[in-house]
Amino acid sequence: MAMIQPGLARMGRLLRHTALPWRAVHVAGTNGKGSVCAYVSAMLHAAKIKTGRFTSPHLIDRWDCITIEEEVIDEPTFRQTEKIVQDRDSSGGIGASEFEILAATAFTLFAQEKVDVAVIEVGLGGRQDATNIIEQPLVTVLTKIGKDHRSLLGNTIEEIASHKAGIMKRGVPCVLDATNSINVLQVVEATARETGAGPLHWIPSSDHEEEACLQSLFDEEDWEQHQQINISLAYCAAKVVLQQRGPTTPSSLLIDGARRARWPGRLQSLDLAVLTGRKETVLLDGAHNAQSAEVLGLCVNKKLRTENHPVTWVIALSLGKDLPELLSFLCHSADNIVATEFSPVDGMPWVSPIDSDTILETARLLGVTGLLLNARRNVLGALQTAAGIAAGGPVVICGSLYLISDVLRLIRDRK
Repeated sequence: MAMIQPGLARMGRLLRHTALPWRAVHVAGTNGKGSVCAYVSAMLHAAKIKTGRFTSPHLIDRWDCITIEEEVIDEPTFRQTEKIVQDRDSSGGIGASEFEILAATAFTLFAQEKVDVAVIEVGLGGRQDATNIIEQPLVTVLTKIGKDHRSLLGNTIEEIASHKAGIMKRGVPCVLDATNSINVLQVVEATARETGAGPLHWIPSSDHEEEACLQSLFDEEDWEQHQQINISLAYCAAKVVLQQRGPTTPSSLLIDGARRARWPGRLQSLDLAVLTGRKETVLLDGAHNAQSAEVLGLCVNKKLRTENHPVTWVIALSLGKDLPELLSFLCHSADNIVATEFSPVDGMPWVSPIDSDTILETARLLGVTGLLLNARRNVLGALQTAAGIAAGGPVVICGSLYLISDVLRLIRDRK
């Protein structure tokens, strides 16, 4: 089985004899796309649309990246459908990647379960991503775009944006995060002209009625700006879908759906008492690139950091990440770091962690002078060590969604 192999040919062969009657909301971007998918799915479900969702990577179990009506697909159904797709791959000599098998399994399940709309997160890039086999989505969404996966998508923001914008289709509306850089916005506008995609819906919007509806939700909690943007993108995308399906849906239904949406591992306040005995909650966030690390660093400085207690970080990262850049956004000189390495990722054998020694050496070179401790591959030990040295001060767990998966799995298994 192949690893990362851009291109649509294998996906086309896997699904050649599978009818896909559902319509799609297709979401690409560097940061926020999973959150947007969660909110769109929850809003459409609240509007009584039978909805499926496919995001990646999975959080705890390989099948939890596929939901039907806001519920994770059950393991037996997943494995039964996955086996059909795997047999098709094997008998046809297709050589599909693990992600292509997973995506084809999700698409087949959506057909079997007779969903009306599937909310699909791009795996990597956009133009050559397996999910771009979708020919005529109801709407596309482009979230915040930054420099990540440069070895595959290019070294410039314009190259990366071009890949992401590759999901845009002729005559299909596109909802766009207008807080992107001018270089990104110019690429998206050029792609819209070349493909005939549109109209473009810019978020934040100048629609005051729409802003008022969302403000009622934002006033309930202290949402960070990027969270507000992601919810606004989802709200606009859901409205575009519903406008194509008939009678007007009350905005209040969509707002209620957003309230019920759950997307773990993103600025999540978590109780670790069952693992560490610590009484105070910790902050769990999947920030794993410069853009998301900058946002997390600002949030920690605003809400958690105090003069009396340094921040204690539990950090693991994937190979290939810009480690100095990430740490510079997160850590102050007096902070503590417990470096660790996440466990092997089910279905993603190409993913490996950065050596924990390298994390600590980089932190020293950046001038971090607090406690720098190495838990190696012992994530539980890392959490317990961090809880001990923090002494009630702030603890943040970040650097990789795979580390977040390990933490949530430990809690589930202990309970």
